[in-house]
Amino acid sequence: MNQGKKLGRPTNAPKDTTIRLRIDKETLKRLDLYAEAQGLNRSEAIRKLINEA
Repeated sequence: MNQGKKLGRPTNAPKDTTIRLRIDKETLKRLDLYAEAQGLNRSEAIRKLINEA
């Protein structure tokens, strides 16, 4: 059986770093609207925006 390894899609670019971020409610609302419009979750939306910068 599974020996403590997480199940999931294999990747060549594991996401193994967590960043905590404090933002105001209006910014969170804008992030959520953007993510929904793009069909992404919050993390994917943030990564996309960083990579486009």
